[in-house]
Amino acid sequence: MQKKQQTLKESISFSGKGLHTGLQVEMTIKPAEENHGIKFQRIDIENQPIIEANADNVTATSRGTTLEQNGVKVTTIEHVMASLWGMSIDNALITVNAPEAPILDGSAGKYVEAINKVGIVEQKADRWYFEVKEKMVFKGDNGKEIILLPDDHFSINLTIDFESKVLHNQSARLTSIDDFAKEVAPCRTFVFFHELETLYKNNLIKGGDFENAIVIVDKPVPQEELDHLAKIFNKSKIERIPEGYLNNLELRFPNEPARHKLLDIIGDLALIGYRIKGKVIAFKPGHQINTTTAKTVRKIAKRESQKPVVPVYNPNIEPLYDINDIRSLLPHRPPFLLVDKIISSSKDTVVGVKNVTMNEPFFVGHFPDEPVMPGVLIVEAMAQVGGILVLGTVDDPENYSTYFLKIDKVKWRKKVVPGDTLIFKLTLTEPIRRGIVVMYGQAFVGDTIVTEGELTAQVIKNR
Repeated sequence: MQKKQQTLKESISFSGKGLHTGLQVEMTIKPAEENHGIKFQRIDIENQPIIEANADNVTATSRGTTLEQNGVKVTTIEHVMASLWGMSIDNALITVNAPEAPILDGSAGKYVEAINKVGIVEQKADRWYFEVKEKMVFKGDNGKEIILLPDDHFSINLTIDFESKVLHNQSARLTSIDDFAKEVAPCRTFVFFHELETLYKNNLIKGGDFENAIVIVDKPVPQEELDHLAKIFNKSKIERIPEGYLNNLELRFPNEPARHKLLDIIGDLALIGYRIKGKVIAFKPGHQINTTTAKTVRKIAKRESQKPVVPVYNPNIEPLYDINDIRSLLPHRPPFLLVDKIISSSKDTVVGVKNVTMNEPFFVGHFPDEPVMPGVLIVEAMAQVGGILVLGTVDDPENYSTYFLKIDKVKWRKKVVPGDTLIFKLTLTEPIRRGIVVMYGQAFVGDTIVTEGELTAQVIKNR
């Protein structure tokens, strides 16, 4: 069943340091209208520019994911993106007064708590999905790999592998997005002790401390080195341990680092802009391969979403109207009755079928050596299907006829030949007023659209 888009009931605000810039950040996540998606807004810059949170705008992935649009950046966005995706929020505007999201406690826990506190609102528009239909493999350097497999719901299996006595090989899994808040959101980011000074010298982790990150010590560290790092991070003392977690930090889960990598990949895949129906298997994931995967999948999803939706036709299912029903509704008769079945009809849409055979009389002259159904007759058949939709609005349809007033923007994209089955879909584009009907029509053969156009007709009572 197609789920609806969702947004927050109320705005939620956060205050904290940016992990890498060290700047104090004020951030507010606001509700947004349907089909808005997730967007960041830099309110500290003139004209308060918007940055759309999608994979096309990823420009850097070193120690976090950076988005940039029209020269304006926002960094370290993966935790807040994971929170919104994990809590099924589709539309939100995130305002920040700095170039980086706040790190808070290094996890997504604070975001999830705030979302739960204000609540979520269901919207009217359908949620956007990307359905994995075949195995997709994405490879990175040093053995990194992400695999997408077909499945009817979203799940992730993940393995990390580091050359460390403390953190070597760990796995984590999320079998249902409903478990995100409890099983993934509380898990904090991590870093190896031997990386700290290099990161700091490279103008990173200025806002990092031992409260918002798990620091892994994988070999004994001399006390003088600990004292040196304590000064850098404005700490009075760093407790010395032979190996393990700095300051004897207690993990929230035995595999918290792997679970945090799972959080990161969710945040990065959220940049696809579509929910995934499929199973994700990741080995040694990181922001670069995560966002490379997101970019490729987004491109495919956008291309597929632009394809017209072909009505499903199952000849084993009894039609809504057979040929005798159609004869009672339409005044047309052979050889000019060009509809065989109506398979579905609603208040504003109708779907009909025409089986094209070699016995059609127009093939005698169009053309003797290359039979092709005339384009004008495809449009006529389309109009007849639309006529059934229109005549369904009157009490005595047998006493009415529909007449063309205008045909506009018609395109013939492919030949229709004997053996083809034409499926017509007609949709009202405006309410019917004073008997005037405006419809958009599409004709399909298989999953290919062969003809489309706008039809305007008038319903008139027969004399």
